[in-house]
Amino acid sequence: MNATPVPTGATPVAEHDAFIAAVTAQLNSFLAEKHQLLAQISPATLVLVDSIKTLVTGGKRMRALLCYWGWRGAGGAADAQAVVQAGAALELFQAAALIHDDIIDRSDTRRGGPSVHRRFSTLHTQSSWALDDERFGHAAAILTGDLCLSLSEEMFSRIGSGAASDDAAARARAVFNIMRTEVMAGQYLDILEEVSGPSKPHATAVARASAIIRYKSAKYSSEHPLVLGGALAGAGEGLLAGYGAFALPLGEAFQLRDDVLGVFGDPAQTGKPAGDDLREGKRTVLVGLTIDAANAEDREFVDTNLGRQDLNDAEVERMCSVMVGSGALARTEDMIAQLSETAFAALAGLPLEDHVRTALSALGRAAVSRTS
Repeated sequence: MNATPVPTGATPVAEHDAFIAAVTAQLNSFLAEKHQLLAQISPATLVLVDSIKTLVTGGKRMRALLCYWGWRGAGGAADAQAVVQAGAALELFQAAALIHDDIIDRSDTRRGGPSVHRRFSTLHTQSSWALDDERFGHAAAILTGDLCLSLSEEMFSRIGSGAASDDAAARARAVFNIMRTEVMAGQYLDILEEVSGPSKPHATAVARASAIIRYKSAKYSSEHPLVLGGALAGAGEGLLAGYGAFALPLGEAFQLRDDVLGVFGDPAQTGKPAGDDLREGKRTVLVGLTIDAANAEDREFVDTNLGRQDLNDAEVERMCSVMVGSGALARTEDMIAQLSETAFAALAGLPLEDHVRTALSALGRAAVSRTS
């Protein structure tokens, strides 16, 4: 795609919809190209790219949209090819992160359907193949996630003349590289906390969980996509710093909302079983606040049972009651509100055209008030 995805003077909603359509078309074309390549290798490998296509079809496209509006806010208008490619690369990176995250968390569902590793395990069972179905599922999903990471990098490397300059493309590349490293480091801190958290001081549990939120999710969910878009359009350091001041607290609020939904969300809305995060053993800020505030008996119950795959509904309900009764849920909601207020105050001070500010505000409010 070599032209702007929206006509001049379009409304924010029209730009939003047209950009999503452009990113979707870019992904479909790119994955069709990879489908042809894999078909030449072996038809048996097509399931890899088909799994990726299933995962990148639909979704909120929040990261791609933040990238787009960061680009528009910095004056991007003439040629949207670069930002469409950047948006597609972000979607592929997100898909890879989800594939690997579901393996790490032993999560069988994603967006209301089977996770990628579960799909491969089911394929093994239905095909009556030899050896262990779960091991095959995990191995195949790891390879699928690795392929998706590779495709994300390839897509991003195609960004060229659509950027404002070679310097702008290089600055965007630096953001993309930092984002990927931080996510992997944050993911490691997450799994480390699951196994080492019970032996660490309760008083620092919230601080440790907050650091995980920042590097595993908040930066790559909002800050880096917005800054990346601005860099592509040649934004100055002042605007990029302003983008960060808005997007980082927004990303932290977004992840805190995700943590609340992982425990209290409606499965019909979230696409995951109730209490799934508790069975996965996620030591979130919500859990840290619970352990910090609960009485000794309740703290021991949460600390001992968090991460048990066989938690029954009654035990999940008791954990939820502890989170509510200790005030941890209310404190988490207060944190979401405070971070949101900080983010939107920063947005109000950015030198942006009204339609760009309106679009970013709508994205931000949808992120922190969502139910899925």
